[in-house]
Amino acid sequence: MNPLIILLAVFSCLPYYFKYERRKPQAREHVVLAVMVALTVISRTIFAPIPGFKPVAAMTIICGMAFGRESGFLCGSLSAFVSNFFFGHGPWTPFQMIAWGSIGWIGGLLNERRWMEKSKILLCVYGVFSGIWFSLIMNCWVLIGAGEMIGWKAYGIVFLTSLPVTAEYCISNVIFLWALTKVFMKKLRRVKYKYGFYKNQELDS
Repeated sequence: MNPLIILLAVFSCLPYYFKYERRKPQAREHVVLAVMVALTVISRTIFAPIPGFKPVAAMTIICGMAFGRESGFLCGSLSAFVSNFFFGHGPWTPFQMIAWGSIGWIGGLLNERRWMEKSKILLCVYGVFSGIWFSLIMNCWVLIGAGEMIGWKAYGIVFLTSLPVTAEYCISNVIFLWALTKVFMKKLRRVKYKYGFYKNQELDS
């Protein structure tokens, strides 16, 4: 296993943390983000007996939709890091951090004009994409962990063997996004306005 690849995965998360801190968020924003991370960790723990069927990606996407790209990345990456104190840390942790973090970041990007709130079709399509994206990144870890060079042939074999779990990721993302987004977004938007976050956005009725 090449330790440089693991270090590269770790350091690739840092720019998002620095960007989040550079905008000088309020302490209350840290508290809300910590609550979202805690809920995401708890959700992963509750569904631990069912491999691949977890609300982690959905919670991360919702956080990104509500609080922006950087918050979405932090929610996803920190949830992976914290929850692995229960599930076990290892060289795979940075890859999970990147996978879930990037899912939250893209979710925040897509919802900057509230597209995903207005279209459940787009929300579900992104849920499917998130399941595939998570699997693609973690398949890289599978090859690295096995000591293999990442080549198209080897990667294709790993991808094919991971299809059942990938399908489960996709289905669970769609189910949890469909069930949780409306409720969470309404509550989180009210929290934002109550505590003065992002005043330039409209409040849902």
